[in-house]
Amino acid sequence: MNSLFLVFAVLAGVVLYVISLYNLFQTLKTRIKASIQEIGNQLKRQSSLIPNLEASVKASFSHETGIFKLLSEARASSAKAVRSGSLADSEVAIDQIQKLVPAMNVLVESNPQMQAQASLTQFMNELRDTSDKLMYSRRILIDLSQEYNMKRMTFPSNLVAQVFGFGEEKGLAGMESGSHLEVTQKDTEDVKVSL
Repeated sequence: MNSLFLVFAVLAGVVLYVISLYNLFQTLKTRIKASIQEIGNQLKRQSSLIPNLEASVKASFSHETGIFKLLSEARASSAKAVRSGSLADSEVAIDQIQKLVPAMNVLVESNPQMQAQASLTQFMNELRDTSDKLMYSRRILIDLSQEYNMKRMTFPSNLVAQVFGFGEEKGLAGMESGSHLEVTQKDTEDVKVSL
């Protein structure tokens, strides 16, 4: 009788463990999907914000044509990513906005009289905030994908993943080779700023 109870207890423990792993995989997949949707949400916010920023910048800086190109490219990339819902298009849009923020900062810093314009400052802060939120959303997606894929690959959770058909989650695509993965001697030198 005691051995039957022991076998039943072990089986119940295994079943509960399998159920908890199954639920963990489902939870991670749901959170990964939500994080991708959050990237889309931030891109939508960005695509609504950039036309207003562009109009404000055009009115204030009619002599700065390079920034308008960056603004237009970022707006087009954001709109395309929102329409397509593609993670690849989202990556392009995120890269565009990340190029825009430093360019805008340089433009404003090099023209102190323009810093006083409240609308420009507000738009710059909103743009920077959106860029930060996009980076944060990407980080969450990367972390969740990593956690999910690690569970898929490690024992004993890999057995549950195989039985229930939990496939790999790609996360964000990125280049896996190239000079951006290497730190050169020049990269370790102090940066000199000359104003």
